[in-house]
Amino acid sequence: MMGRQSGDQSRLFYLFNLERRIPAGHLLRRINPVVTRILGELREKLEPFYSEIGRPSIDPELMIRMLIIGYCYGIRFERRLCEEVELHLAYRWFCRLDLDDKVPDHLTFSVNRHGRFRDSDLFRQVFEAVVRACMDAGLVKGEAFAVDASVMEADASRYHAKAPDEIDWSLPERQTRAVAEFLGALDDEDPEADRKLPKAISPVDPCSAWTAKANKRVQFGYGLNYLIDVERAVIVDVEATPARTYDEVAATRTMIKRTEQTQGLKPKRLLADTAYGTGKFLGWLIETVIRRAILTP
Repeated sequence: MMGRQSGDQSRLFYLFNLERRIPAGHLLRRINPVVTRILGELREKLEPFYSEIGRPSIDPELMIRMLIIGYCYGIRFERRLCEEVELHLAYRWFCRLDLDDKVPDHLTFSVNRHGRFRDSDLFRQVFEAVVRACMDAGLVKGEAFAVDASVMEADASRYHAKAPDEIDWSLPERQTRAVAEFLGALDDEDPEADRKLPKAISPVDPCSAWTAKANKRVQFGYGLNYLIDVERAVIVDVEATPARTYDEVAATRTMIKRTEQTQGLKPKRLLADTAYGTGKFLGWLIETVIRRAILTP
């Protein structure tokens, strides 16, 4: 006989334990002890970036835990992430939110990302702590690294590209952080590099590069450079640059040096494609601890 769901009125009270609803083998339950240990000193590091007066702010650990969920489950947009945490029991448990606790607004992430998170270099510290946890677990061998870059499209219209001499950086609408960083980078650039300004620049995001790497369509974009330990394909460092080969090669130097300083890793081999096979870069590799570079087409 076909069953029928009985009752159309909710009970007034429920006996509910969120802790018991999360399976023992759930991904978030498995990584929670490591995340808890890594975020243990989070408030101490961020304390100088918060005011001592005013209303209590959103707990920074809550925001970091939500961003970890977004990374683990491929939730790219913060508005969507907030909606998922609102509805998903496991996400609430991982974020230490009770059933009636309020989820932060998505705009909170943008404000903190461009403010205290960025000024404190928090994401870099959390990333390096995760790498050290992977090393302690024996997942990183440190003998051979691979390097590559993927292109992320910038939030800048390719139809508004302009030549450098066509842009008046003194206009009020150009007084943004992106423009300030671009002009500051020009002042700090190595004079021996002898580099010319690109032929096309985005007025709203001048740090992005005019590229056709991503999908053969010319657009503004950034290069996400990864340094990967080949033993278990663990990312040991990452650096964002304009999507230009010159900057990507320069970022490889930065990542190799930084990995040695922060993690004590000195690889013997480096795997890369032929775009990294410039004479200047290979010469630098020979002078460092890396004695063997493997270039692939």
